[in-house]
Amino acid sequence: QVQLVESGGGLVQPGGSLRLSCAASDSAFSIAVMGWYRQAPGKQRELVATITRNSAINYADSVKGRFTISRDNAKNTVYLQMNSLKPEDTAVYYCYAVLLLSGYWGQGTQVTVSS
Repeated sequence: QVQLVESGGGLVQPGGSLRLSCAASDSAFSIAVMGWYRQAPGKQRELVATITRNSAINYADSVKGRFTISRDNAKNTVYLQMNSLKPEDTAVYYCYAVLLLSGYWGQGTQVTVSS
């Protein structure tokens, strides 16, 4: 069982930046994949970015060049640096982790991009 706690969401103007953090209760070394998904109102949850234990990274096309995912295994934490935010980035962002072939979700953090 892995507990995931997100932080860093909030309200930001278009073009602004936010950094999300997700702290895992288990050792990051045993977590194969960590990442971020998001869900906007009335839409399905979608992949934003993932990073493996060996730091292989995958981004959704919609965030490439604007978002950066990273992980600090010593702190059991994954980060999502979001720059050049757009109104269409507004969503609840969920942290995700895969441990021993089981997936775990955080409670979500709201990101709102609006002027």
